[in-house]
Amino acid sequence: MKVRRSDRLIDMTRYLLERPHTLIPLTFFSKRYESAKSSISEDLAIVRRTFAQRQTGILETVPGAAGGVRYIPIMGEDEAENFIAAMSKRLSETDRLLPGGHVYLSDLLGTPSVLRQIGRLIATQYREAHVDAVMTVATKGIPIAQSVSQYLNVPFVIVRRDSKITEGSTVSVNYVSGSSARIEKMELSKRSLPANSRVLIVDDFMKGGGTVNGMKALIDEFNAKMVGITVFAEGKFDGDRMVSEYTSLIRVDKVDTKANTLHATAGNFLDQNRQLLEVAGQ
Repeated sequence: MKVRRSDRLIDMTRYLLERPHTLIPLTFFSKRYESAKSSISEDLAIVRRTFAQRQTGILETVPGAAGGVRYIPIMGEDEAENFIAAMSKRLSETDRLLPGGHVYLSDLLGTPSVLRQIGRLIATQYREAHVDAVMTVATKGIPIAQSVSQYLNVPFVIVRRDSKITEGSTVSVNYVSGSSARIEKMELSKRSLPANSRVLIVDDFMKGGGTVNGMKALIDEFNAKMVGITVFAEGKFDGDRMVSEYTSLIRVDKVDTKANTLHATAGNFLDQNRQLLEVAGQ
């Protein structure tokens, strides 16, 4: 049954948003709505223009007989700055500092709207990195990895510190905790990563970088390649971190254990991705 343009636009937009980084042939839409390709092209031009104006994403056109359109989620510079400023303010709230210097993040990482913004922001950074999988360690990093993987449309894998019978055979590595200098173990199911996979590491919070460094070692064990490291927040750390190349959305720069307060500001994400965000916002 032939579909009206207004209905086509709504359904087409929904279909694209649910399938980021997926090439969709124009013939698919033409058959779906029983419309000429010329009409579909006009519809897609409207969607492309609206996505660009609202900084929802890029609708990329791939020419040729095997071509089509691909939706690339992005976040522009203004939205990124506003989101990071809002998160810095939230992290600076009273009583977020927990014993041992830990920072309470569960309320933020349990909020769907916050997770969507985190996922879209990190996916913007790696939109051209050809990521095959997103990796994190249980448990607080899981919602972040899930959100990022949704916007990149790739699987996410969970590294664990203890064995789970449901994981089957695993590969394990020993690593040094950056904050406590203790030797600890982490492991990943052998079925999680094919060889030569391009892996993005994400996590909720980083101090000395020991956990992230352990995940890097696991990636090497799988003969895979790490394409980047991004954490939601990094903590104040006296000494040399075990990883040097990473991006953080938020940085905790002041901690007062006596007053049980902390102060958070923007991490290095904006500075390292300024040009990329400016292009995304155009």
